Amino acid sequence: MSLGEVPRTFFTADTHFGDPRVLRIDRRPFASVADHDAALKRAWNDSVGPNDTVWHLGDVLRPQAGSCADLLASLNGRKHLIVGNNDPAGTVEAEGWDSVQAYAELTLDGQLLILCHYAFRTWNQMGRRSINLHGHSHGRLKSVTRQFDVGVDAQGLRPVTLQEILARAAARTRRMGATSAPTKF
Repeated sequence: MSLGEVPRTFFTADTHFGDPRVLRIDRRPFASVADHDAALKRAWNDSVGPNDTVWHLGDVLRPQAGSCADLLASLNGRKHLIVGNNDPAGTVEAEGWDSVQAYAELTLDGQLLILCHYAFRTWNQMGRRSINLHGHSHGRLKSVTRQFDVGVDAQGLRPVTLQEILARAAARTRRMGATSAPTKF
């Protein structure tokens, strides 16, 4: 990290490293699982620096794909896991996670974030403008105010920052013909 560079925080989910099903079911644009995995690793490491933090909101890799510890060692950043439905003991217990939990609340840039693998219908402090970040749905859920799918299928196959998520949401609101009043998430 260069002098004065501030570590950033990223979010991702549903990488499904080593899982051939995502090529078919999610129509990820790769000829093979090896191409898929190499592209996701490259996108991760091109986005995330060694001193950045990544919250992975579940479904990291297929158990038969190899060692989760080896995978984590090949990816930049300090990594936290929010456990997904496809994360077996080998993933949850792997060396390389700074923390592992099913749910987390995090305040980032003054914004309360509610993190879970699953999208919520309601969440803590929803009425006070908190934001729910989730995975699991592979970009297929209809958007809900202040709720965002951070899975790779919804985020250009790479981890994203809160600022990127909010900027995309604001741009989408403008495209949909919202009033000229600023959008506050």
